[in-house]
Amino acid sequence: MKITAVEAIPFAIPYTKPLRFASGEVHTADHVLVRVHTDEGLVGIAEAPPRPFTYGETQESIVAVIHRIFAPEIVGMSALEREGIHARLNRTIGNPAAKSAIDMALWDVIGKSVNLPVTELLGGYADRMAVSHMVGFAPPEEMVAAAERVRGQYGITTFKVKVGRKPFMLDVEACRALRRGLGDDVELYIDGNRGWTASESARALRAMEDLDLTLAEELCPADDVLGRRWLAEQSRIPVVADESATRPGEVTRELLDGASNAISIKTARTGFTTSQRILFQSEGLGVEVVMGNQVDGQIGTMCTVAFGAAYQRTAQRAGELSNFLDMSDDLLTEPLRIIDGTLFARRGAGLGIEIDPDKLAHYRQDR
Repeated sequence: MKITAVEAIPFAIPYTKPLRFASGEVHTADHVLVRVHTDEGLVGIAEAPPRPFTYGETQESIVAVIHRIFAPEIVGMSALEREGIHARLNRTIGNPAAKSAIDMALWDVIGKSVNLPVTELLGGYADRMAVSHMVGFAPPEEMVAAAERVRGQYGITTFKVKVGRKPFMLDVEACRALRRGLGDDVELYIDGNRGWTASESARALRAMEDLDLTLAEELCPADDVLGRRWLAEQSRIPVVADESATRPGEVTRELLDGASNAISIKTARTGFTTSQRILFQSEGLGVEVVMGNQVDGQIGTMCTVAFGAAYQRTAQRAGELSNFLDMSDDLLTEPLRIIDGTLFARRGAGLGIEIDPDKLAHYRQDR
């Protein structure tokens, strides 16, 4: 099962509304479809979503590094040689989304080769995940209305609230409005995208102690080493490392330094193989994990479900699986459906998804 070609196809699908958070805003899903071809006719697929304001990758850089560096390195290797493939990819530093998409496409190929879902190959714990929905920056009444609509239409009862604005009281009032509007039977947690200082974060958390928040993610920058440790020591809820913990070594640093005590896993930046390592590392150290979202489309969301459902520790929390709802379209022949707040992994071989060729032809940017 030799790799014969690796494609990186840029595509762009507009969002129905801008997604706004402390580190930037997104108007269009400028993503990259990655396809790994083999000599047996199997094709694995995955999606690479650039986050230039977080990891430095752009759509153009992902296409270039895959076509010019990664593909020449791995064409001719067996799709089963995942460790050898990773060793070659890791000769080039950075480029997490590009590397992760190749890794997940390889797992899709392997699943197809043995006619089994990737979820079963990874662990097979469950076949579904509860869904958490991201609520972005807007006036409080609009944030409440958006959350109520999502709860009513999709049955979602867990919400990740974007915070990190200055002055921070804007976010405190928004969280208060959400708790009042949604009641006590929903889970709320916050994500600052590094927008606050440690002292602002501490004040905001104190001001929201009565709101029963469950997690606080990346409230201040990773370089604020002592400030993050000081914040985590006094926080009454788990402090989640996300952008600051993109590799196993960074996870170790964050946890042992006391800067965080929970970890966000994103398959879009660590694929399935490295995500496994981070999950097992976190499990061994006894810290909570949450399946995050890198503004993924439906392809990336299905990758997150396939991984998250495979393990007890990731399946027991709602995963961030609904960003695709804000996209005006997608590339799948069979779109994802959230029912009663739940998203199922596909039962077909591999990831169980197929690309609609007409949609790809319409949205691709290289022709």
